[in-house]
Amino acid sequence: MIEIVQVNIKKAGYLDHQAIIENIIFDIPHGQLVGLIGANGAGKSTTIQAMMKTIPYLEGECDVEKYGYVPERPILYEYFTLSEHIDFLIRTVKQDESLLRNRAKELCEVFRLDQKLNEYPINFSKGMQQKVMLILALTPTYDFYILDEPFMGLDPQAIRKLIQLIEDYKNNGAAILMSTHALDTAEKICDAFVLIHHGTILKKGKLEQLQRYKNEPLLDIFDDLIEDAEKSYV
Repeated sequence: MIEIVQVNIKKAGYLDHQAIIENIIFDIPHGQLVGLIGANGAGKSTTIQAMMKTIPYLEGECDVEKYGYVPERPILYEYFTLSEHIDFLIRTVKQDESLLRNRAKELCEVFRLDQKLNEYPINFSKGMQQKVMLILALTPTYDFYILDEPFMGLDPQAIRKLIQLIEDYKNNGAAILMSTHALDTAEKICDAFVLIHHGTILKKGKLEQLQRYKNEPLLDIFDDLIEDAEKSYV
């Protein structure tokens, strides 16, 4: 099992030698959930793409090759049923097939999709499609998981179940990076935070390290840091 995920991105972008993000350097210890937060366009998704090495221009690295990934937008095969999506996953992941099938069955039951196995996820609601992405990402066992806006479209009950799953994976030693705009939820479940603004890290650390006074909520911290940063650009 990995002890720590190290992210060291010097520069990255979508065109050669045109950096959108720079000096994104942070760690994700095993058994911890790190929240990647920032405004729209700050560079969160670009950071994730750079970590996965799926971006055209990258100087730097993330030292993990295998991981579970929940994308910001569901990626589904038009002519695959939910069962066929799961079968395809199992064929491509080199892990014990029986364990994978049992885990997928459990997750389908957790997210109440066990009666939808023969239906096409492309026709599901946005929230149900998000549940499919979670099932596919969490079925295999990895040391590291990347969750990009995992609560998007989920109903309150599904959010509660996902939070419990995240806690279970942390307790089993997984390192988890979660990009989210749900700051109220992130404040309660994340062990540390990385705040990105204009393509670079504005601040990082545990909640108490980011707070200027006791019990300052994450939303206030976020607003004040962004406001101060914007003033410095003037």
